[in-house]
Amino acid sequence: MTVDSHIPLALYIHMPWCVKKCPYCDFNSHAVPQGTFSVDGTLSISLEQEYLAALLADAKQQVAWAQNRPLVSVFIGGGTPSLISAAGYQWLFAELRQIFEFAADCEITLEANPGTLEHAPFSEYLIAGINRLSLGVQTFNDELLHMLGRVHGSDEARLAIERACADGFDRLNVDLMHGLPNQTVEMALFDLQNAMDCGATHISWYQLTIEPNTVFFRTQPVLPDENRLADIQSAGEALLRAHGYVQYEVSAWAKELPSRHNLNYWQFGDYLAIGAGAHGKITVKEQGSPAPMIYRFQKSRLPKDYLAQVPAPPLQFEPVLAEDLPFEFMMNALRLVGGVPQSYFAERTGLSLDRIGPTVRALQQEQLMQPNASQLVCTALGFNYLNVVLERFSMSDD
Repeated sequence: MTVDSHIPLALYIHMPWCVKKCPYCDFNSHAVPQGTFSVDGTLSISLEQEYLAALLADAKQQVAWAQNRPLVSVFIGGGTPSLISAAGYQWLFAELRQIFEFAADCEITLEANPGTLEHAPFSEYLIAGINRLSLGVQTFNDELLHMLGRVHGSDEARLAIERACADGFDRLNVDLMHGLPNQTVEMALFDLQNAMDCGATHISWYQLTIEPNTVFFRTQPVLPDENRLADIQSAGEALLRAHGYVQYEVSAWAKELPSRHNLNYWQFGDYLAIGAGAHGKITVKEQGSPAPMIYRFQKSRLPKDYLAQVPAPPLQFEPVLAEDLPFEFMMNALRLVGGVPQSYFAERTGLSLDRIGPTVRALQQEQLMQPNASQLVCTALGFNYLNVVLERFSMSDD
C-alpha cells in the first residue's frame, strides 16, 4: 500500500486525564488516579514519563503513513492536556521532530483549562513549539461554572486569557457553551463579550447537548426552550459579527485565522493519532487498484490498557465503505460556511463527482445548496437545516 501524497496530513495527540470528570462530558477523559499529582498541579513525573514514552512508541509505528507528507497541524486534546508539564511537551516535540517532518508554518494547538494549578506559565509552552492555545472556559458565570462542574472561576478564566495574550500567544481560542440551564440571552451575550474583551482571536461557541453516559443524561437538567435557544443564537451571532468575528463553521468564529487542524478534518484530510482512545484516518492506494481506500483506526480508550500495550501492537485498520463515503465527506465539508472545492470530493474519496451529482442538483433546486460550479456549499437556508441536507447524502446511492 502507498499513501496518497496529495492529501494534507495532521497529527492528533490525546491526553486522557482531568482533575475530575465534568457532568456534561462524553469525551474519553478520566479522573487522574489518586496519588499521581505533583506539587505544581501536573501529573506525577513517573506517570507523565510513562505516558509520553508510550506516545512516542505509538507515533513511531505510524511513520510509514506519513510518507513524505509534512504535518500541517498538531492538536493536543483531552482530557486536560495542560496537566502534562511544559518540560514534558518540550521533550515530546523534540522527539517527534526526529521522526516526522513539520511544515514550516505548522499549527500546534494545546487545549488548556484556565485553572492556575493546571498549567505552566504559558510562555513555557511556546518554547515547546506550541503556537496556539484553546482555553476551555465554557462560561464566565460562576454559578453556571459550578453547575457544569468546572474547577475554575470566572476571574481565573479572564486572567488566563489575558496572560496567554501577554505571554505571546496571538492565536487563542476560547471554548464557550450556550443553551445552559436557566441561561438568558443576556447571560449568553455576557460570555461572548468577556471572551472578546479579554483578547480571544477565535471563539468556539456551541450549544450544550445532553449526551448518553454522562451525569447530565441521568439527572436531565432543564435547558432553555427552542424559542430562547433561537434568540440566543441570533443575538450571539449578531454580536460576534459586530466585533469582526467571521463564522467559518457551524460553531467556529475567527477574527483572524481559522483553526488549521479543524479545517483539515472538515476538508476530509488525513490525520495520524496517538494516545488513549485517539482516532486516525489515512488514505492509501492498494496495489493494482485505480481508486484509493480510506481507513480509520482507534486506540484503546482506557489509559491503563493503552499503557499496557507498549510497545504498541500493529494498527488495526477499518475501511470506510464506498457507499458510506458520500455521507462521511459531506458531513464534514458542509459544516464549513464556504464549503469545499468540488475537486476535493474526487481527490479525497476516490469517487466520481457524478456519484453525488443528482443529490446536489436536487438540493440546489430546493435552494438548500448553492448552484456553484466550483464549490460544494450550502445556502444560508441549507446551513440552518444542515441535518436535513446531510440525510440526503446518506441515501444518495439509492
